Amino acid sequence: MDPYSYRKDPAVPPFPDDRPVIVFDAECVFCSGWVKFARKHERAARYRFAAAQSDAGRALYRHYGLDEHDYETNLFLENGRAYFRSAATLRVIAGMGFLWSICRLFLVVPQKWADALYGVVARNRYRLGGRAATCFVPNPEILHRFIL
Repeated sequence: MDPYSYRKDPAVPPFPDDRPVIVFDAECVFCSGWVKFARKHERAARYRFAAAQSDAGRALYRHYGLDEHDYETNLFLENGRAYFRSAATLRVIAGMGFLWSICRLFLVVPQKWADALYGVVARNRYRLGGRAATCFVPNPEILHRFIL
């Protein structure tokens, strides 16, 4: 797909995409923990976050042919390009700074294998972390990083 193809999709509401965006399952404790981890370790505060359950999140899932009701993959948008499953995770981690950039070495693992491992974790994410009674709600000091 073309970079920024979602901008041409009338079903996708406009959102700030001047920085990388992580779309995550806000009902999943494990996934919300992933966002907390990213916020803590990505000190440059470049990443924005969008709940998959938000209007923008659901529209992006549909745009990329993903199931908008089963969030088995996080979606990572960087420079208008979409990354899914293990590629999304590795790109997010590698973008956290020098020490984390070492994770790029995992890109030599065949995508099929990495995605298979990712799939096992994704299918068991509620068992690993549980399901939140309510969606993840950012506190006021980080609210500006979230696409609502």
